[in-house]
Amino acid sequence: MQHDLAETRRILETQGIDVVRLIFTDLLGVTRSKDLLVSQLERAAAHGPAFCQGTWVTTTRGGVLDGGSGSFGDGLPDMVSKLDTDTIRPIPWVPGVAYAIADIDNPDGSRSEVAPRAVLRSVLDEYDKLGLTPVCGPELEFYFAQRTDEGWERVLNKAGRVYMTGSLVDPDGHYLHLLRMLDQLNIGAFAGNHEFCPSQYEINLWHSEAMDAADRTFLFKSAVKDVCASRGILGTFLGKPWSDEGGSGFHLHFSLVDADGVNQMHDGGDGLSDTAMAMIAGVIEHAPAIAAFTNPTVNAFKRLGPDTLAPYRSNWGFDNRSTMIRIPPERGQGTRLELRIGDGTANPYIVIAVVLAAALDGIRRGLTPPPVSEGWAYEEESRPILPMSLTEALDALEADEGLRSYLGSTFIDIFTVMKRDEVARYEAEVPDPSTRDTTTWELEEYIEDF
Repeated sequence: MQHDLAETRRILETQGIDVVRLIFTDLLGVTRSKDLLVSQLERAAAHGPAFCQGTWVTTTRGGVLDGGSGSFGDGLPDMVSKLDTDTIRPIPWVPGVAYAIADIDNPDGSRSEVAPRAVLRSVLDEYDKLGLTPVCGPELEFYFAQRTDEGWERVLNKAGRVYMTGSLVDPDGHYLHLLRMLDQLNIGAFAGNHEFCPSQYEINLWHSEAMDAADRTFLFKSAVKDVCASRGILGTFLGKPWSDEGGSGFHLHFSLVDADGVNQMHDGGDGLSDTAMAMIAGVIEHAPAIAAFTNPTVNAFKRLGPDTLAPYRSNWGFDNRSTMIRIPPERGQGTRLELRIGDGTANPYIVIAVVLAAALDGIRRGLTPPPVSEGWAYEEESRPILPMSLTEALDALEADEGLRSYLGSTFIDIFTVMKRDEVARYEAEVPDPSTRDTTTWELEEYIEDF
């Protein structure tokens, strides 16, 4: 339940909180913030604070682009933040400070067409009209890295220690400390381990309704980077930081429940419901455009391909990790879909919004998916290959009028402007832009911010 600001201030003061760190994510997925003094909360947060809309078109190198649509290029107007009191969480590693997520509105109070949280809210409104509630469970991998005289390197380099914990994979206690801090942050973290690649980890989050899941994923990514920085290392979700090791993914489990909380994805037995099949079909139809959001960097596409463990064909299968959409074996209330093409750099609000928009399109149009894939799906030549570059994905996004109707032209156009600039700078500065190796340009562009 939302509290008024005076009550919120009193509650925070009793908890020893004197600063609220108001955070939101830009289109790229970078955490933006402002610290508010709790003693001044009523005045500071009653009608803002305001931020410049140029934030939406600011690159990781500090350039401010012309986003088109006339909204940002004409005098760089304000956007107004609104503190969501339900998202306040004390930060355990920074005494006296609490996170709070902000909704971003236009100055007249109308919903932003660009803010990722607002875009997701608009998609969820469409589900609400059908009496359906999306439930999502995120899975993200990340690396610990450190800067040396030779550049960014992994903290650990011993291979083969997948699904391990303890001193052999965490000699300095960074992972264990992070796990404890996330527990105290109360974002639904419940387990974790060292992953397949040296210095790569995964921490699991519980599933929940879509907006809450997106909020907690955003807090998770922000917290990982902040906790690691406080210990003198880098936590990075960059998809492919090093050419000699695998990438970090963002897998999304999703399902629908009705007003009574009953799962709508199964047929009462071992099969899937018509609703689930239509959702699969919608995601597959829009998969090329979805790839622009789930893999939103030049680097992200270097973790996709037949020589990787990341799916690269538009297909689906039952408990098959080589497909784009995997159907986990659980049925009943546990029936769900898993989208496996996401990159660790992806913005959680945008990923959830676009996947749910595509699934909803499938439901409303009564789409039927292609035949289920069996066996090693990488070799399934009857199924199309997903975009293999950010340029290909952006081309598909601009051509996808169905997704545009759900996400809005302003949002898609500005996102595309940002990402085409990224591609242009990469191609201008990298001698061989077609290389599958991770370049110095990518590390400089992405690794610290993502």
